[in-house]
Amino acid sequence: MEDVDTDAAAPCECKLGRIAAAYGFQTIHDDLRRRWEAGEVSVRDLAGEFNRRVLRAAVEDAGRTFLDGEVANLYRLLTAEDVDAGSRTQARERLRQAGVPIDEVEASFVSHQTVYRHLVDCLDASQEASHPDADARVDAWRDRLQSLQTRTARVTGRGIDQLRNAGALDVGPVDVYVEVTVTCESCGRFYTLDELLTERACDCKSDGEGGLS
Repeated sequence: MEDVDTDAAAPCECKLGRIAAAYGFQTIHDDLRRRWEAGEVSVRDLAGEFNRRVLRAAVEDAGRTFLDGEVANLYRLLTAEDVDAGSRTQARERLRQAGVPIDEVEASFVSHQTVYRHLVDCLDASQEASHPDADARVDAWRDRLQSLQTRTARVTGRGIDQLRNAGALDVGPVDVYVEVTVTCESCGRFYTLDELLTERACDCKSDGEGGLS
């Protein structure tokens, strides 16, 4: 890892803040905030960039030199959903043989939800002020609300596990899924949150029954 400047402390103790400090990415926080608030990149893109930077730093720490294209391809093999298990295993083995602590590196990867929480909760970033158009507002709220759903599911699962371990619940391992349903009071139609944010209007608007404003 790069030498960490202790005077350039992480702005927070969230996962992204800790990982950035551990790898010596002192200036990354301002860059993340600036580019996201300017609408240059999505939080998914920022997560991918951050993780590739972590992988590249780990490779360099191991004393190896990979081309940027190789690092990007290795990251794809490690994370892409369409990669088969054999190719993923080969990529991990190549990195392990190069001296890269792949388990530690993969544990350091961040999700787009983690990036979003870091931007909003830790860096107090916002796209709404600089991008007041409807598309930007919808995208910003989609990320925020999906993050809340993910957090609710995680906390619920942890609570159930604790109750089960304490003998207060008699249930096997559980999978918690949280989905918000929105009902239009004008017509009674209901939508998942994702459906409503994608359609951007209730069907009753086209029926002449009022709809959502």
